[in-house]
Amino acid sequence: MIRVFLLDDHEVVRRGLCDLLQAGGDIEVVGESGSAAEAARRIPALRPDVAVLDARLPDGSGIDVCRDVRSVDPDIKGLILTSYEDDEALFAAIMAGAAGYVLKQIKGTDLVDAVRRVAAGQSLLDPAVTQRVLERIRNPRHEPDQLKALTEQERRILGHVADGLTNRQIAERMYLAEKTVKNYVSSLLAKLGLERRTQAAVFAVKLGERPPR
Repeated sequence: MIRVFLLDDHEVVRRGLCDLLQAGGDIEVVGESGSAAEAARRIPALRPDVAVLDARLPDGSGIDVCRDVRSVDPDIKGLILTSYEDDEALFAAIMAGAAGYVLKQIKGTDLVDAVRRVAAGQSLLDPAVTQRVLERIRNPRHEPDQLKALTEQERRILGHVADGLTNRQIAERMYLAEKTVKNYVSSLLAKLGLERRTQAAVFAVKLGERPPR
């Protein structure tokens, strides 16, 4: 049996997914949650084979949950389920170690097949996209010394700060919790030796730093 955990903030959606997945007889839903925080606590304890995670939740992101869970137990496969086809979210999912990224418009039979494939160790992520992400990490472009201390995620957030986005707007765009973005902003300010986000915005604009597309 393939053990699955469901994370979606809509109970009706969870019930539908549960019925759909268990209809084949080889998948068992061992837990579910409508909260990112609760899911991050429960999934490592339940140790499902696959966690089907909604990308956007009221209290955070399934992508964040995937990252947190896999840092505890990398054997748990993350399958991101989202309503939005978004490059930012796809990049974030790859960085979080997700094994798959599928849209909610997917046919029911295809979703069941996706869970089976992910459980078997296959990846549903486009290899070309994954390769571009890895290349960007391994071979960063020439950049000023001030930016070298920043992580990839901090640089992306710095770019959004330069565009004048609030923490909430950045969180929505990058599929992160608002508190997570706040922590990233504090960290990048400290690394750059700056006190305010307006200073960081000016700094980024001068350097031409923008989030990677």
